[in-house]
This record gives sequence, structure tokens and C-alpha cells, in this order.
Amino acid sequence: MSPVEFQAILERVRCEFLEMPGLRLTPPQAARLWGLDLGSCEVVIDALIRAAFLKRTSSGAVARVEQ
Repeated sequence: MSPVEFQAILERVRCEFLEMPGLRLTPPQAARLWGLDLGSCEVVIDALIRAAFLKRTSSGAVARVEQ
């Protein structure tokens, strides 16, 4: 995935979490929703966790960090 594609995916994921408050997805669910393989999905999730936008829940899902 190119840097431009990566940034586009990050923006899409941010928008989906902003549009759907309370959204929680497991990595496999997220990969299916975003049309990514699991490895690429984890890279996107990790980038958004480092940016303090997403967090992992105790069940292993990802959710938006509450502001």
C-alpha cells in the first residue's frame, strides 16, 4: 500500500468512527469492513492507536478514544 493509499484509509477509518459513536470492531471485523487483509488492518489500527484516536478494549476490539 502506498503512503497516499495509507493516508486515505486512515481518513476513511477516522470518518467511520466519528460517524458511528460507540462503534467497536474486532480486527477481523475491521479488516472485512475496510477491505484489507488482517496484517494491513493491524497496521492501520496501530497507527490510529499511536495517534490516540483508537484504543483496544479489554475484549480485544478497537473503539474510539473518548474526548
